[in-house]
Amino acid sequence: MALSAKLQLRQSQSLVMTPQLMQSIRLLQFTHAELERFIDDEIERNPLLDRAETPDDVATDQFPKIETQGEAAGQSNDDWFEGEAGWSSEAISEKLDTSLENLFPDDPGTVEHVGPELAMQWKSASPGAAPGGGGDGFDMEDMAAAAVTLRDHVGEQVAFAFADPVERLVAAELTDWLDEAGYFRGDAADIAERFGVDEAFVLAMLKGCQAFDPAGLFARDLAECLRIQLARRDRLDPAMAVLVDNLELLARRDFQSLRRLCGVDEEDLLAMLAEIRALDPRPGGAFAVGAADTVVPDVEVRQAADGSWAVELNPETLPRVLVDQVYFAQVTGRAKDATERNFLAECLQNANWLTRSLDQRAKTILKVASEIVRQQDAFLVHGVRHLRPLNLRTVADAISMHESTVSRVTANKYMLTPRGVFELRYFFTAAIASAEGGDAHSSEAVRDRIRQMIEEEKPSEVLSDDAIVDILKKDGVDIARRTIAKYREAMNIASSVQRRREKRALAGLAG
Repeated sequence: MALSAKLQLRQSQSLVMTPQLMQSIRLLQFTHAELERFIDDEIERNPLLDRAETPDDVATDQFPKIETQGEAAGQSNDDWFEGEAGWSSEAISEKLDTSLENLFPDDPGTVEHVGPELAMQWKSASPGAAPGGGGDGFDMEDMAAAAVTLRDHVGEQVAFAFADPVERLVAAELTDWLDEAGYFRGDAADIAERFGVDEAFVLAMLKGCQAFDPAGLFARDLAECLRIQLARRDRLDPAMAVLVDNLELLARRDFQSLRRLCGVDEEDLLAMLAEIRALDPRPGGAFAVGAADTVVPDVEVRQAADGSWAVELNPETLPRVLVDQVYFAQVTGRAKDATERNFLAECLQNANWLTRSLDQRAKTILKVASEIVRQQDAFLVHGVRHLRPLNLRTVADAISMHESTVSRVTANKYMLTPRGVFELRYFFTAAIASAEGGDAHSSEAVRDRIRQMIEEEKPSEVLSDDAIVDILKKDGVDIARRTIAKYREAMNIASSVQRRREKRALAGLAG
């Protein structure tokens, strides 16, 4: 068979991802902070880009009015104990909960009732001028002294506590090994070798530093931190010392073993637990200078004057970028060669692309958020019990977008509602079938019902997982026992045996 070269023409279609198209997709996923950093980098690279310095009204795009029936109740979020050096305290009841997770509670907030209708509109305006720009915006009250850091606070005490230069040097080194919670994370042997002193000397210095305020600083673990604070209060008796040494039993709610080891009855044990609950597991936390990341909602939902829902983009998350056409015309006329003109043309093209992409990003976020509000109108009116099962495909089909686009838009975006701030993905929940063949139930709504049933338990009527299954089936929720157990464990709720033990102990103390 002879081989020969032939010339053939073929026509085909293919999807080519240009760099700008890929960047536009990335813009949808950016959080507000990431978007600001990206724009700052673009402005630094592109001489034709600049930020708007004066607030100008942005044109509004009006979406059609949609009316819907309102239905659903709020949501509480729990932050739990993580690691032996960190306890958090969000939304926990005021009753004494003896688990390590719930020793330090705060009160949950309240929610407001809002109207049932829905109207979607885009009303974005530029935020005000940045501080420091001069003019009438300057306020002397904005000036504040620098916060005192943990090392500054400890350093002052070191200066008064130790007169010997070597002791001060070692104490300063120990201070450098404090973490944000105030725990000592260094190694005494390494420090001793580095400074040419005995390890016993370093440990003695550590013991001296543990006398500093606030109580609990320089502890090496949670148990030592609590022990220091109890000793400062003259409450580190033998029974309390045994309790602190067996925190793992407390975490497992093994009260019977704790009573036996401590040699106390239920009333004394609960009183000891109340004392531990009053301690601070993070004594250095008050001096943390690293500001917590503040969630800035990308979308705001409020009740309009006519009782409908107004869905608006948050102007603080809408960076305004200007393309300086005048400067482009000036420098183009002075360009010396084709290389400079090509560079300027490319800068203009990139600048125009960025402004269009930012505008498209804003419209896409608003479109997705508006559909979520339409789908979850009942949640906004009545709360989490009426949260509807929802998936990305449902929203994508409703607004004629691809499912992957909706997924990117809802990632790390937040919505401010009358019921609080929620991530957009919070509204997408799995469906649990109805036992009566009706509408499916949202998994988040079912979790809330389980949480409420357990909170309302009586010591003599603690519900097992099987009992919860039966109650939910009577209410039309078809759910398996293993699903109940999975939801309960995800909410950090103990088993029925452990809850019965705790509630009886609490009831006995109250009686």
